[in-house]
Amino acid sequence: MSEQPIESPEPSEAPQPQVHAAQQRQRASQLAQAVRLELQKAVIGQEAVIDDVLTALIAGGHVLLEGVPGLGKTLLVRALARCFGGEFARIQFTPDLMPSDVTGHAVYDLQTEQFKLRKGPLFTNLLLADEINRAPAKTQAALLEAMQERQVTLEGRALPIAQPFMVLATQNPIEQEGTYPLPEAELDRFMLKLRMDYPDAEQELTMVRQVTRSTRADMLDVQPLRTVLQAKDVLALQRIASELPLDEQVLDYAVRLARATRSWPGLTLGAGPRASIALVRGARARALLRGGEFVIPDDIKGCAMAVLRHRVRVAPELDIEGLSVEQVLKQMLEQIPAPRL
Repeated sequence: MSEQPIESPEPSEAPQPQVHAAQQRQRASQLAQAVRLELQKAVIGQEAVIDDVLTALIAGGHVLLEGVPGLGKTLLVRALARCFGGEFARIQFTPDLMPSDVTGHAVYDLQTEQFKLRKGPLFTNLLLADEINRAPAKTQAALLEAMQERQVTLEGRALPIAQPFMVLATQNPIEQEGTYPLPEAELDRFMLKLRMDYPDAEQELTMVRQVTRSTRADMLDVQPLRTVLQAKDVLALQRIASELPLDEQVLDYAVRLARATRSWPGLTLGAGPRASIALVRGARARALLRGGEFVIPDDIKGCAMAVLRHRVRVAPELDIEGLSVEQVLKQMLEQIPAPRL
């Protein structure tokens, strides 16, 4: 088949844009899978978490990673930053961190006798907010505007943040000492909440073998990873994913899932409309990641747990019985019928 220019003037070339769209999808899918392979080299045995982080990157959402210390939450973000050619910043949250340490502040310049704005680490493409639940509420709130509006108000001026912009926040489970739980409004701004679990025996063996070979004490190295993505590639991936065809029945399924949480027995707090939007965006990103041509109900189901777990609250009586949010949601996903396409 001879290569023809995409913008062909002849009207007879009707299928050409469709062919072009299919090629773009294929290239985008290969690019996303290349990033996945690179990340799997650094982070051993967390395939599902890696897929979810990539889902959020393609869907343009933010991620909250939860797990006990030492499971590789920070490593995963550092590895992603390594594969990604954009700017990367890291903020280590502590109880004495001030909002201006995150957003930036005005500094008096003696030469010009004027105040200059010094931008904080928030002005970046990929932001790692490490141990976000160790900082007090006012500092956590400094991230809010940036995450939702993609801008920061400094000294009365609204400054836009460059695109793409993604916050990857890590937290240790609330039971641990010296933590401030994230407020509901902020939790809702995270598209996905992911749980990192202990690796299985085989994976832990592989990991220990790799780490003890390296000279650095207890760290896996992210230096050998290659840069696969540039900032413009991420924007292209996001655009291609947002244009993936989605059947009306699949859209209806996403909205039904989110709405069901509001009246489901055992849930006192249901998910808002942001959940329905996140389900659809996440499903489109997942479809692109697996190389699909359109979104199927399984794509919605695949990201439902990560989208909903932090947006719902289990009734106290079920909590006493030891039922977790995950168990209630799993039961809900099994009982709500998915459309057959």
